[in-house]
Amino acid sequence: MAARQRLDHIDAMRPLKQMGVVSTHTIVAFTPVTALVFSNATLLLLHVSREAFFAISACMLTYAYSGLKRDTMRKFYWRRFVSVGIPYLVWNLIYFVWFIYPLHQNSYDSAGSVFFHFVRQLEVGYDQLYFLIVIAEFYVAFPLVLWVLRKTRGHHALLVGAALVLQVFFTIGVHWNLFGYRVGEYAQQIGPFYVLYLVGGAVVACHLSEFHDWVMSHKALIVFLTVAAAVAAEAVYFLTKGSGSTALGDAADPFHPSVIPFNVGVICCGYLAGMWLVRPERRQWIRKATRVGSDDSYGIFLAQMLFITALALWGGRDFAKALPFYVWIPLSIAFAYFGSIVLTELLARTPLAMPVAGRKQIPWRTPRPDGSAQTGSVQAESAQAESGARQAGSRQAGARQGGARQGGSHRKVATGAVPAGAVPALSAPVGAAAAPPSAAPDLTPAPAPAPAARDRESTTLAATACDQNGA
Repeated sequence: MAARQRLDHIDAMRPLKQMGVVSTHTIVAFTPVTALVFSNATLLLLHVSREAFFAISACMLTYAYSGLKRDTMRKFYWRRFVSVGIPYLVWNLIYFVWFIYPLHQNSYDSAGSVFFHFVRQLEVGYDQLYFLIVIAEFYVAFPLVLWVLRKTRGHHALLVGAALVLQVFFTIGVHWNLFGYRVGEYAQQIGPFYVLYLVGGAVVACHLSEFHDWVMSHKALIVFLTVAAAVAAEAVYFLTKGSGSTALGDAADPFHPSVIPFNVGVICCGYLAGMWLVRPERRQWIRKATRVGSDDSYGIFLAQMLFITALALWGGRDFAKALPFYVWIPLSIAFAYFGSIVLTELLARTPLAMPVAGRKQIPWRTPRPDGSAQTGSVQAESAQAESGARQAGSRQAGARQGGARQGGSHRKVATGAVPAGAVPALSAPVGAAAAPPSAAPDLTPAPAPAPAARDRESTTLAATACDQNGA
């Protein structure tokens, strides 16, 4: 299959998203009881990092594999298992052992008890690892998603509208426990409960040009509406806390209907931030930091709780008492975030790079070209020639009755001089043999607005660390 253009600005969203994930877990671990009302108000909005993870992952998977055929599904699912399944198993084992030995927080009286508790952890995922369960569910349903996208071609706005209605319905049902205790217990692991973000991300992949043009021409409106949605969600939160009534449900529930508009707005703002970060006139240190954060985003997602739990249990809480929480928490976030980057960079240079860092092994000394990230962190995502992100979702050479499809509304702009608001330059795709024409309707997304399409994350995102690393 032909190579896909790379989407550097999407990759640049990943470290931003992971900062939100790390911040969420750090606030939960270190906020004092006296500040719970305000920390929960913050967490209500920070949980958007989860929805952003799923939206980015669905978008990149659809962008990369829109041409998926029956005879390539075995390879597709093997790559998905390598990129998500193996890291999921390995990191659940790491965290299970981590709490038994280094932290001495858990103990079991028999081998049977150890086995039972580990199987239970695999069932729900340790802490943030449930993200990968949801992504795996999306992988299973992905052929059906492609079929629906083809059947609704020309009516994708209605499809997103239907997904929105379902999202509101599911969110209300989970928030007010209308589906029963058992469903509520597993709510965060159930893929359909994120239908708007998964389906929305897939639809965006089919209309990248239109989406890019609309977002870039409505920057002020998007930011204004996102801020307004945040204010509205916080107003509902404090109204619920102040009234003391249970009629509005749990005020800090991440499945709160009031945060849906905010979540959508933040994802669009993340797109704008990604575009800003990859512009060629950015300072060199910004481009390098973005590249490293993008490369290591899957590793940050996987390893963050090692640093947060170690800090909490090895004196961090005592030290935190000496400082105001609004000083200590940012320091803890930085410790977990940058510590995870350092660990990921080290692990990526070992034979265990793929299962523990979500990346292909790299040499200890690797010259990296300045600019976009070359190796991938999942968050579920891949890169390079073997990467499904550039190959598997490729444009079919003759899919459109006689000839290659013409480029969409995106401009190919030289990286040397990009006017404000313009799309970053398109990097040369990695070559690969074109797949034979397919009888199925062409679902190929519009040309990319910027370099670097990786089927990574997400986590990531989050979530293909398979190919270059592969989520």
